[in-house]
Amino acid sequence: MKPNNDLITALYCRLSQEDAREGESLSIENQKKMLSEYAERNGFRNCQFYVDDGFSGVNKNRPEYVRMLKDVEDGLVGTVIVKDQSRLGRDHLETDRLMELVFPAYDVRFIAVTDGVDSANGINEMSGVKNLFNDMYARDTSKKIRAVFKAKGERGERVGTAIPYGYMKSPDDSKQLIPDPVTAPVVRQIYELCAEGKGTRAICRYLEEHQIETPGIYEFNQRGKTCKQPKFDTPYLWTQSTIRDMLSNRIYCGDTVNFQTYSKSNKLKKRIKNDPENILIFENTHEAIVSRELFNLVQKHYEGRKRPDRQGDTDKYAGYIYCADCGSKMYLHRGKGIKPENNYYQCGGYQTKGGRYCTVHRIKANVLDSLVLKQLRDMTSYARENPEEFYEIAARNGRETAELEKKESEKKRIKTESRIKELDNILSCLYEDKALGKITPERYDKLSVGYEKEQTELVSELADFTAKLEDINHRDECILEFIENAKANLEIKEITPKILKTFITRIEVYEKPEKYSRTCGNLLLIPYTFPSLNKSEPMLSPTADKPFAKAAC
Repeated sequence: MKPNNDLITALYCRLSQEDAREGESLSIENQKKMLSEYAERNGFRNCQFYVDDGFSGVNKNRPEYVRMLKDVEDGLVGTVIVKDQSRLGRDHLETDRLMELVFPAYDVRFIAVTDGVDSANGINEMSGVKNLFNDMYARDTSKKIRAVFKAKGERGERVGTAIPYGYMKSPDDSKQLIPDPVTAPVVRQIYELCAEGKGTRAICRYLEEHQIETPGIYEFNQRGKTCKQPKFDTPYLWTQSTIRDMLSNRIYCGDTVNFQTYSKSNKLKKRIKNDPENILIFENTHEAIVSRELFNLVQKHYEGRKRPDRQGDTDKYAGYIYCADCGSKMYLHRGKGIKPENNYYQCGGYQTKGGRYCTVHRIKANVLDSLVLKQLRDMTSYARENPEEFYEIAARNGRETAELEKKESEKKRIKTESRIKELDNILSCLYEDKALGKITPERYDKLSVGYEKEQTELVSELADFTAKLEDINHRDECILEFIENAKANLEIKEITPKILKTFITRIEVYEKPEKYSRTCGNLLLIPYTFPSLNKSEPMLSPTADKPFAKAAC
């Protein structure tokens, strides 16, 4: 058949990372040379290359592949030539559609050189079989790659290919991350701004005012890559989503987190969030940019209401203040119609479910600040001036409770471990009975599901008991840390998120003894960062003209 040289002769080349491992025979240069020689030898003119380098054959969104198909649909292409059918694609449904429907519909001649396919000679019965084998090859390769990544991830190695902003590859070991001297201070500054109470909008504004390049622009300027779609007209315009992602990324405190997302198959590129039990976390795998204390402070800060005010600031008590009666978070109420001195906190359960669920538990923000500040000053001053006496009182107050909790947790742990072993034996016997034909497969499935579910729940409980025992064993360390922090903070002038994180775990607000009273204060319970004082009696919040009530220790 005489070539149609009035239209484009499309020479399509494709190479994926997996194909590159096969050797030089599949290289882009080799494909170009082969197709050029074939076209010249057979009289094809008006040739144009369409090259996708580094794209999988199951990806339908390859840039040059899409461009070629658009030219086909526009009637600009007369012939498509590839090295073999797998270069066109490894999704047998898509490749069959092109070869049997699309190309004939637009009168396009298709040639696969090494497969001996030329649509001018009629349909090749083996083409569909080859496409199916190409698809199976891609699926098998995907399984092997997933297995390799799974093994790497379970060993604690990073499975992601992108380098997070703030890090760079170590010159001595390409698998190891080290802080980037240019961007690591920016990451640290972002965390510190958040710890000070700045919201994501305020942080974005700060970075723009100081003309700090966005991650996409920095990546392009350093490495010439545009994978993060940088906006060159606004190089300093950070987005709130970027800041939020950075503030929740454990990599910045030195941890490696693997398998956060997954895809259902090699043909579906959409990433799905993984269940928490399938995510693996490895601590202290590389040098941290922010301290674990600062990272935990930011996470604690974001457990509460994340919405900043119009100035971009987030409520400092977010994640700390709770209703003592229903356990709901309490939220700050402020607005145009409320004077700053009248801002108040209210029970979230009451807000959403009404008076049948809980009561209002209303407390003014400035009253809360005054009470917490006074209590902290008294406590830290005592710990600083009488460290030995403070340690003894704190340890004595919690020792009896700790020992009781430890004994109970240890008993539950032993009982749980014993039951898990029993279930292992039961499941093993069930399997043998099924294999010997003593019970039907349906009966086996019904029984095993129940036992396996119970075993999974017990394993989770066992982890909780172990964690609780570890917390009990660290009580003394927590007390000593509290004393050291008290020495470091000689004068606490105001309540900040950092101060809250350092000394307080939560604040519980009880309803007023006299509901709706304007003179009676709320009862508060403030558990500190060491568990020994957590059984303190609630203290009474003051009204504007009454002195502070003394908190029990």
